[in-house]
Amino acid sequence: MNTIRRSLLALALVATTTATFAAEPKKELVIGATAGSNIEVLRLGIKPLLEQKGYKVKLVEFNDYVQPNLALAQGSLDANFFQHTIYLNRFREDRKLDLVEIVQGPMAPFGIYSKKRKSIAEAKPGDRITLANDPANLAHGLALLADLKLITLKPGADPIRVTEKDVASNPLNLKLQPLEAAQLPRTLDDADYAIVNGNFAISSGLKLTDALVLEKTPAHYMLVVAVKGPDKDAPWSRDLAAAFHAPQFKAVLEKNFPGYARPDFLQ
Repeated sequence: MNTIRRSLLALALVATTTATFAAEPKKELVIGATAGSNIEVLRLGIKPLLEQKGYKVKLVEFNDYVQPNLALAQGSLDANFFQHTIYLNRFREDRKLDLVEIVQGPMAPFGIYSKKRKSIAEAKPGDRITLANDPANLAHGLALLADLKLITLKPGADPIRVTEKDVASNPLNLKLQPLEAAQLPRTLDDADYAIVNGNFAISSGLKLTDALVLEKTPAHYMLVVAVKGPDKDAPWSRDLAAAFHAPQFKAVLEKNFPGYARPDFLQ
């Protein structure tokens, strides 16, 4: 009987200890972001707020648009901040991943840069324009060219899903050259124009004020924080989303990131 009693007590102790560990809140977060402004926004504006709440935060820098979501899905990241809703939706559908957004954040706007031209009005027949080659940002770049009347898109084409095949007219016969987004600033010595994602422009030393055209970023191109589906309502996930809404975060943006596009709640 004593042996049985001791065994039951031991099992109860194990169960209690396990429940205690399971109930302990998560206080260490690993957040990924692409190089440049995106990781700087986290470093200056979000990491300090989370640390004030008792979190230990590690930031991981990426230089492409694929690995941050794969790392999140595989569990080496708790969250990431680098993509807009359109890209996230397309990536998770293509890869069959359970990733969701929890909050919007600011972004450095798309810009058109050039070392050979002083304005878009100086575009000449046959000019070469480099732009991002991933589907979502390719569509983004083409939509910007269409807004500037440099090309037209086929009637009925979805502006957030278009490719070069959806270009209906190109009066100047512009040579559109899609490349990896991180490489676009390096093309400025050769290309006539480059449509550069804001974070990569900044990380390469360009200033937003250097752009010949700086787009007015629509809501569907605002960046979002993504987490795995099961983590959407976790306490740490709610704290992370709340940090983006904090007045202190808005103050950091106004001081360190002028000219950045912001969601409505940060205006």
